[in-house]
Amino acid sequence: MSGHEKASRLLEAYLDGELDLVRSLEVERHLSECEPCSGALRRQRALRSALMDGSLYYDAPKGLSERVRTEVRKTSKGSRPVAPAGWRWRAVAATVPVAAALAWALVAIPKGPSQDELVSREVASAHVRSLMAEHLTDVASSDRHTVKPWFNGKLDFSPEVKDLAGEGYPLVGGRLDYIGGRAVAALVFRRGNHSINVFVWPEPDARGGDGESSIQGYNVIRWRHSGMRYWAVSDLNLPELLELAGDLQR
Repeated sequence: MSGHEKASRLLEAYLDGELDLVRSLEVERHLSECEPCSGALRRQRALRSALMDGSLYYDAPKGLSERVRTEVRKTSKGSRPVAPAGWRWRAVAATVPVAAALAWALVAIPKGPSQDELVSREVASAHVRSLMAEHLTDVASSDRHTVKPWFNGKLDFSPEVKDLAGEGYPLVGGRLDYIGGRAVAALVFRRGNHSINVFVWPEPDARGGDGESSIQGYNVIRWRHSGMRYWAVSDLNLPELLELAGDLQR
């Protein structure tokens, strides 16, 4: 089986977050080189997002409900044979367990991961990938006046860059990355021996909320600030990572 066929078969599992970290990285590497597969993934994401946010809802034209009622009344006045009363009650009784089973099935159907969960896994994978490839930065500098201008012309937005050395989180540099189907800014900080990736992109109307999670031993924090979406990820302990998030928001 070719690498393309293997990746194609794993796309749905990758989107659902069912792959381990190694296979996720393999799929992401293939996606970066294969436009048909990356296009298929974008379409699946778009469809899932539309199903989740209700944008596929269809407003029935005015008067449709009244026309349906009229047709039902016409049918009920037709020559349809009427079943004996006893049979009618048995028919109603027979539908009760069926309706209950259908209701239980709707409740019991497992729901897929939320959009925030999917992005959290992508963010964790991007963090690990930067460590494995020893590609933490495209521009290595602790000077925010060097890092911020470096993004000019490379992104369709300008990320805010802070040097938090005074708070114990010195800026290491920045790079371009790819999260959720778009190019994003990755700001890199350090705390002792721990590297911290902070991913930034504009998302003024996002529905996801702030929060934190743990993905295969890495802490992930998300928040929104001044129309931008932030995701911080590291093997640093959660209280200190939350402290960094607070410093970035001040």
